[in-house]
This record gives sequence, C-alpha cells and structure tokens, in this order.
Amino acid sequence: MLTNDVRDKLDMVESLLPDDSENPIIFKFSTDMIPICLLSVEAKESMAGLYKILDDGVANPLARIDGVGTVSISGAPKREIHVYADPNRLEAYNLTIEGISSVIGAENRNVPGGSFDIGSNTYALRVQGEFEESSQLENIPVGNYQGKIIYLKDVARVEDSLEERTQQTYINGEVGAIIIIQKQSGANSVQISEEVMKMLPKLQKNLPSDVKLGVIVDTSDNIRNTIASLEETVLYALLFVMIVVFMFLGRWRATMIIIITIPVSLIASFIYLYATGNTLNIVSLSALSISIGMVVDDAIVVLENVTTHIERGADPKQAAVHGTNEVAISVIASTLTLIAVFFPLTLVTGMTGVLFRQLGWMIRVWLRHRCAHQ
Repeated sequence: MLTNDVRDKLDMVESLLPDDSENPIIFKFSTDMIPICLLSVEAKESMAGLYKILDDGVANPLARIDGVGTVSISGAPKREIHVYADPNRLEAYNLTIEGISSVIGAENRNVPGGSFDIGSNTYALRVQGEFEESSQLENIPVGNYQGKIIYLKDVARVEDSLEERTQQTYINGEVGAIIIIQKQSGANSVQISEEVMKMLPKLQKNLPSDVKLGVIVDTSDNIRNTIASLEETVLYALLFVMIVVFMFLGRWRATMIIIITIPVSLIASFIYLYATGNTLNIVSLSALSISIGMVVDDAIVVLENVTTHIERGADPKQAAVHGTNEVAISVIASTLTLIAVFFPLTLVTGMTGVLFRQLGWMIRVWLRHRCAHQ
C-alpha cells in the first residue's frame, strides 16, 4: 500500500524532473541487505582479468555457502569486446550496424539442445555458443556480397578490452577490488561469517600469486563482542541485585530465595525464544538485562510479608499462604502496569518495530512469568 502511494506521488512530479534524469526507482529496504562481510582483493599483474578470476574462484564458491544471499564484486573491471565497424566497408558490402548487431547477438548464446535418457537418468543437452575469445567473433559471417561470404573481420575491428571505469578501488594504496557478501533473509550472520572465514584460505590457494584476499569488515565480530558485553552485563546485574538484597534483608537464605526467581525466569524466556524461532541476540539480551531488577521487586515484597507473619508466630506454611494472598493484588497490579508500559513496543511497525518488537515481547514474557512465579 505504501509503495503504491509513493509511486503515485512520484508519477505526479515526474514531469517536473530534468529531461536527462532517469526514472526514479523504488525498492524496499531490509536489514538483510546490509553486508555481513566485506573482503578486500589486492592484484597487480592480474588486474585485467581480475573480475573473471574472482567470479569463478571466489564469488561462486562463497555463494554456495548455506545462508549466503548474494556475492557481488565491486571495483574489478569486467571484460568487454569492442567492435569498431568501418562505415565505408559497411556501405560497400551493403551492410548495416543494426544487422551486424543482430548477427552477433544470435551467434553469442548457448542454445538448449533437449534432453536424453541413459538408464534411469535424464541429462539436459546444451550447445555452447558463447564466444570465449575475440578471434571467434572475428570469424562469424555477417553477410553475403556477390556470392562471397563477408566475415566480421572484413568490415570491423574487434578489440578485447575492459569496460569503462567509473570508479577505482584502492587497497593499501594498490589498485584492487572489494567482494560484498550479503545473507539470505533470516540466516544467522555469525554462522555464515564463520563458514566464509574457513573457506578463504582454501580459495586463496587457487588464486594467482599476486591476488591477495583480506577482510575489511566482518559484522560477526561486532555481534560477538556486543553479545559478550551484554552477557557480562547480565551477570553483573545478577551480582549487584544479590548484594543489594542482602544488604537490606540481612539474611542469606532470604536472599537466595529471591535470587532463585531470576534463573527460573531466564529459563522461561529461553523457552519463549525457542518456541517462537527467535535467537539470543542484542535485543533479547538487553531485555533480559532490563528485566532482572524488575523480577526481584515482587519477590522482596512477598518474602518480607511472609517473614513478618513468621516473626509473629505463624506456621511457616500458613505464613507463606496468608502472606502471599495479602499482597497478591498489589503484585498483580504492579506487574500489569509494567506490562502496559512495554506492550506498545510490540505494536510498533517499520524499521523501529524490527529493532524493538522483540524487546517488548521479551519483557512481557519475563514479567508475566514473574507474576505467576510469585
């Protein structure tokens, strides 16, 4: 719906654009479009054929890794065959540029040849017609004049060259290229990155000696470091909560009873992650870190009320029942209030929703389990 609205607005202002401007392009952005790895390529002697070397020896093998979406090459010039026709010769042999272009297009392609069966196996047959060398192009017939076959080399000059460069890539001061790796939607960036890094030494062995592969960006490093930092934060939060609770209660047994609610809620959160197909990531760990302090609030209230009943001479079992019932409404109201605060995060759409929706759901699950546990 939004795409159609944007397209309609662009159509309304298209007449106001400069005459030489290209038509606007609309595409939907996704976080999966962000590259997970950028590889550098240094090449000195092999620059002329670098694109084909990288396409065959690096890009295609990497594209076969499970979870890899696209592997693109930037900065390496593609091979181009230029055909420079002589107007005088074309006129002499009654030929046209359009006619020669059609002949080249018809000759330079692979043609399906059907299939054949051998035993229980069926094999597809394809006739290879694409040119591999410029000399093959020179010898294709493009016409007939007075009973004589006219070849392309008779009316044109064929030059094996490279495409016109619109950008130049430098790696450590040397001309080179960049390989961009993107993942498929929903794929695990860390696992893909690990597979890419494992494969690089094998690919390097099959490349020319002057072609060197390197790593510019590996987003999995940032993910690992961030997750490790958040895991450390969760552990510190657990430790500080334990210290603060003990300082105010002054009893290790009561402190441990309260702290037990944290791992129990953690287990419930992990079960939720597994059941919904989500993963332990930056957002989910942030939610766990935020929720740790919230979990012990109600536990302290309930435990203090139960302890008060015991100190007045009540039986521990009866004290647990009556003490919990007395504050149950308050605990439930407190939990529902916090859930109401974070619930709107689960309804956010767009890029913001992608980033924060899981945060809202994780805290809601944690708080609901906290209330049930009490």
